[in-house]
Amino acid sequence: MSGQINATCDIAIVGGGLAGGLAALVLRQQRPNWDVRLIEPMAIGGNHIWSFFDGDISDAGRALVQPLTDYRWDSYDVRFPAYQRHIDMAYNSMSGESLSAAVLAALGDDGLVAQGARELSAQAVVLEDDSRLTARHVVDARGFGPLDRLDCGWQKFVGQALTIEGGHGMTAPTVMDVTVAQVDGYRFVYCLPFDDETVFVEDTYYSDDAGLDVMAVSARIADYASAKGWSVREIARTETGVLPVVMAGDFDALWPEADDVARIGVRGGMFHATTGYSLPFAVAEALALPDMIERADNGGPSLGVQMRARAKAHWGRQAYYRLLSTMLFRAAQPDQRYVIFQRFYRLSPQLVARFYAGASTIRDRLRILIGKPPVPIGRAISTIKDFRWI
Repeated sequence: MSGQINATCDIAIVGGGLAGGLAALVLRQQRPNWDVRLIEPMAIGGNHIWSFFDGDISDAGRALVQPLTDYRWDSYDVRFPAYQRHIDMAYNSMSGESLSAAVLAALGDDGLVAQGARELSAQAVVLEDDSRLTARHVVDARGFGPLDRLDCGWQKFVGQALTIEGGHGMTAPTVMDVTVAQVDGYRFVYCLPFDDETVFVEDTYYSDDAGLDVMAVSARIADYASAKGWSVREIARTETGVLPVVMAGDFDALWPEADDVARIGVRGGMFHATTGYSLPFAVAEALALPDMIERADNGGPSLGVQMRARAKAHWGRQAYYRLLSTMLFRAAQPDQRYVIFQRFYRLSPQLVARFYAGASTIRDRLRILIGKPPVPIGRAISTIKDFRWI
């Protein structure tokens, strides 16, 4: 759709990434009579691969993403300088292409608006060609907004799908390989064996700045493959990313109370403060969206008010993870940050899984912090003492 002045619909979702795509899919599945439009000028889902543990999402969430899941493994590995560990816990991956195919099939030809949005209000979107789309509700799903009011470190990465001549020999993912040189902060390599010959290799950094030298990191991926004895026949895909690792900030500055446009996904701060990981929260929000819309339509709080309250509650629950981010970036020397994760992955697999889901129990939180600290004790004490919990 383009050039349609004063077109109308029930729900207009601006942004076709993970959160926007899942929201559109759920609305079409659960409220098929609603006219849902997804506004996205590029490919839905983008050039991304998202991975998750079974425990990251609810039963309803698994039912939603199972048809989109491209790969599933029964276990995964981690490798550190001090030890290696095989963990019997299922791990899954889905691609932007799978999300795109499902969303396009659900929306049909009229459901995609292949333009960018210039202006948003709670009930209207002005598109790039100056046409206007009005809706009962507008949902902003455009990904990360301005982060200048947050105190952040950065998780940044380059990932490549490599076709290996004669096969790579892997049977399970390596979620963290930290036996690589520690440069530009905490560095690890992440490997997903897609088939006998194809392995997705992602070189990841927890760094103090957001700069990403794609060529330099790509060269390190080539060196990693060579060290593995792999002969790379083809690079089938490349993706890059820079995610905030939040240490502190003001939620009211991130999403001002006067802003009444509903936000979903990372646009509203719905991500893990330590990992930048957003899939569990995107799934949960998409599933909650139809009922929130009906509540707003039946005299309840507006959709924007409901979603902001949900996001602010999430921000509060993330305080502990912001503390961990602060300890990672403020208490540990960059080339020693790996020691924190090396200690962490000695803990129980269930605790690790709850951490990634953002669902750490009080016992988990104490277990992560108590004991000989993997950072200088003076810095650890100072970090905790100065940390702001709000």
